[in-house]
Amino acid sequence: MSGNGLSYSEQGGEAAPELGQEAATTTTPSIPAAFGLFCSDIKKNEDLKQMLESSKDSAKLDAMKRIVGMVAKGKNASELFPAVVKNVASKNIEIKKLVYVYLMRYAEEQQDLALLSISTFQRALKDPNQLIRASALRVLSSIRVPIIVPIMMLAIKEASSDLSPYVRKNAAHAIQKLYSLDPEQKEMLIEVIEKLLKDRSTLVAGSVVMAFEEVCPERIDLIHKNYRKLCNLLVDVEEWGQVVIIHMLTRYARTQFVSPWKVVEEYSEKNFYESDEEQKEKDQKVKDTYTMDPDHRLLLQNTKPLLQSRNAAVVMAVSQLYWHLAPKSEAGIVSKSLVRLLRSNREVQYIVLQNIATMSIQRKGMFEPYLKSFYVRSTDPTMIKTLKLEILTNLANEANISTLLREFQTYVKSQDKQFAAATIQAIGRCATNITEVTDTCLNGLVCLLSNKDEIVVAESVVVIKKLLQTQPAHHGEIIKHMAKLLDNITVPVARASILWLIGEYCERVPKIAPDVLRKTAKSFTNEDDLVKLQILNLGAKLYLTNSKQTKLLTQYVLNLGKYDQSYDIRDRTRFIRQLIVPNEKSGALSKYAKKIFLAQKPAPLLESPFKDRDHFQLGTLSHTLNTQATGYLELSDWPEVAPDPSVRNVEIAESVPDSFGGFTCLLSSFFLICSDSEDTEKKKKGISKKITTSNSSDTESASSEESSSDSKSESDSKSDSEPGKSRCTTSSKVTTQVSVPTKTHELLHRMSGKGLAAHYHFSRQPGIFGDRMVSVQVTVTNTTDHKIENIHIEEKKLPSGMRMHEFSPIECLEPAGSVTVSVGIDFCDSTQMASFQLCTKDDCFNVSIQPPVGELLLPVTMSEKDFKKEQGMLTGMNETSTAIPVAPQNSTRLVVIEKLVKAANLGVVPSGQDNIHRFAAKTVHSGSLVLVTVELKESSTAQLVINTEKTVIGSVLLRELKPVLSQG
Repeated sequence: MSGNGLSYSEQGGEAAPELGQEAATTTTPSIPAAFGLFCSDIKKNEDLKQMLESSKDSAKLDAMKRIVGMVAKGKNASELFPAVVKNVASKNIEIKKLVYVYLMRYAEEQQDLALLSISTFQRALKDPNQLIRASALRVLSSIRVPIIVPIMMLAIKEASSDLSPYVRKNAAHAIQKLYSLDPEQKEMLIEVIEKLLKDRSTLVAGSVVMAFEEVCPERIDLIHKNYRKLCNLLVDVEEWGQVVIIHMLTRYARTQFVSPWKVVEEYSEKNFYESDEEQKEKDQKVKDTYTMDPDHRLLLQNTKPLLQSRNAAVVMAVSQLYWHLAPKSEAGIVSKSLVRLLRSNREVQYIVLQNIATMSIQRKGMFEPYLKSFYVRSTDPTMIKTLKLEILTNLANEANISTLLREFQTYVKSQDKQFAAATIQAIGRCATNITEVTDTCLNGLVCLLSNKDEIVVAESVVVIKKLLQTQPAHHGEIIKHMAKLLDNITVPVARASILWLIGEYCERVPKIAPDVLRKTAKSFTNEDDLVKLQILNLGAKLYLTNSKQTKLLTQYVLNLGKYDQSYDIRDRTRFIRQLIVPNEKSGALSKYAKKIFLAQKPAPLLESPFKDRDHFQLGTLSHTLNTQATGYLELSDWPEVAPDPSVRNVEIAESVPDSFGGFTCLLSSFFLICSDSEDTEKKKKGISKKITTSNSSDTESASSEESSSDSKSESDSKSDSEPGKSRCTTSSKVTTQVSVPTKTHELLHRMSGKGLAAHYHFSRQPGIFGDRMVSVQVTVTNTTDHKIENIHIEEKKLPSGMRMHEFSPIECLEPAGSVTVSVGIDFCDSTQMASFQLCTKDDCFNVSIQPPVGELLLPVTMSEKDFKKEQGMLTGMNETSTAIPVAPQNSTRLVVIEKLVKAANLGVVPSGQDNIHRFAAKTVHSGSLVLVTVELKESSTAQLVINTEKTVIGSVLLRELKPVLSQG
């Protein structure tokens, strides 16, 4: 054993050369080399202990890096705990961070030593650095000692009000640990959960919902006021938080909304005396019976984009939500995303295929277009092959069965015998479900009886037996053929199946059945128990139907069974003897022996093993295991009548003092940034002054910005919290557009619009319909030879938060006439499509407007000094850059400016350098600053840099501007 308590094998083979080398250099000549191998770790750890006790921070930092490296490699560093914990109060922030990383790993194992430092952890909860505060809370909650429960409770309460969303997130994690340690704290923890559920930070949302699910999943009332907020924040929450929230909202929706699957059954056929108009009215009433709750629709709309997530768990979560909550006509949109996941690793494939197998039983149409995606590859593991085969069998129908049977013929020849056997079962299910191919499948299975592989033959016999039970009268020849194979088949289940068939239909093969009994009686003592039972049954049936030939033979078999070693065989023998051989002790059942043994048996149902799994929620462990797992929360049935939807309404305070609430999160981030600077007080006063003069729309914008920016740790919090700071400090203002694009986009083609054509372009006119709306000019043209009346907008299908100001209806448009109208759309700084219906008096057409990201901007003018100042505050995660080739004709200042302002609505910033061009803008909806820099290099290349608080907009804008300068 080495000094740290690990054996050589536990340390891993890679460590061996290193240990040997150290032994060679550290051991003295008097110590054997072999001993040096075992003592090297002791000396290495002693060296680390000495470094940790050094007065130099550099030595301590180096030691902590090495120790954390050991932990990361899975090596045991627990014996260093006393030496490490001494440095928890170090003034060096880098050392302190690494110490807390170590303590989070070992605090639970070394609880006694950790308790000695509990006062230090409590002090760290007040540390200016949010990472230290969060780490201290994590270490504190890892000490699983009941005596510190009150301390943990107090720490969690304080952390839940922390200015940093990262600390609040860790408070939510600590709730679950404290609840598992002391469930009696539940009521107090629910108060903290209720408080954190109101948090608008995307970083906190997933963690607090996880705490809710662990501590009080039955308290649905806590979700009511936060439901819409969670739906709207969902797209910005980190991936694992999305999974937790989606599963919780699925359960919530099943208790609050009525079923979208409800079929109206009160529909009667048309009465003879009923007019057509009356019938139309009745039909309309039937259609209008169900109207989806707007909150139900909000959930479906906001989860739909997540089907494009790179995280398989998120896609699976959204898929199960649509399966359990969406109208059946809409659930099909998840199929393409699920099929995409089949390109992932085998573990992901296994879970996804299991869920598709369950879905494909009830709704075949969802996956029929992707039939070929489920074809088996030779490289697939058996578990994947079997699931794909299951899905193919579920999707089989009259149209594709011939294709599938050809595919199955290949699978039967597989070297994977388990998969080949499963294929034979699949063929049997197809034969049962699709009557047109029953005979074809049966003949194919009979051909497999001559296969050299015993397992294939055995499985074929079992399936044929089940198929013959459905129509035995027509297949006497097959039974005879199988009887002849009995001498060569050795697999017990196959032999038992053949004997059962011969016994069940012994009257149809009167010459063969007695001979089979004679042969099997000879080998009775060597047969498997399963086969012996069927030999006894065969003897009993022949005794009742053909006793003249088989009476003595049956008695011989019964005598063999009487002295068999198996209890089951002896019991069956006694039962059969008393039932079929009459004597004075025979009971009343003897006269019914023939009816008992030769009763008509119902044909077996060849069903999918996934048939009954749908009562478990898709995507859960219980569904995977097909048994209820610990902690599984069942989905409730849809309520007959929806509960009061007003419980989800949130009152919005309008009084002036309440405007501080909108800036709470913004201030938190701002003060967090300034906590270490000398002019903190000055900045606080500046912000306070700004608050008193801000209007309600600014407040809403600021709180909205903070909600999306909270999802980062301290280093990222700085950059993501800058929107408020830049608005307060920068002398910038919106200017008029430099260029108006002439490019038009087709909104409605004249063929699709039955003669009505529509095009649109972005006019870049700010503030026509509101400060946050993008102005769009729509030109409508009548290409028919008759008037088109009442052209208007209907049924706007906008993503959550998006608004639209429609144009006034056009009463009449003459033939060949054209008219241009304006609409305003608040795209919420997103390039998502605004979908709506463009309608006339007689028709409605589905259309959509999708903006380039450059049209979501307003040009801003500022000085070069202010530009550089703002750019300096928007670095790191908020900076996107790339090198691009520049066409020679695009290298002059005028051309660069002309091309960029044409591609995006940017303002030109003066530049003192000929090769550097600067542009500034802000987003229309939130006012977030966007800074663009183009630096021309000597080698016909340019560095394109975009700095913005909206990182998504930055990356999309970069893609749009990239080809502008490279094209001629």
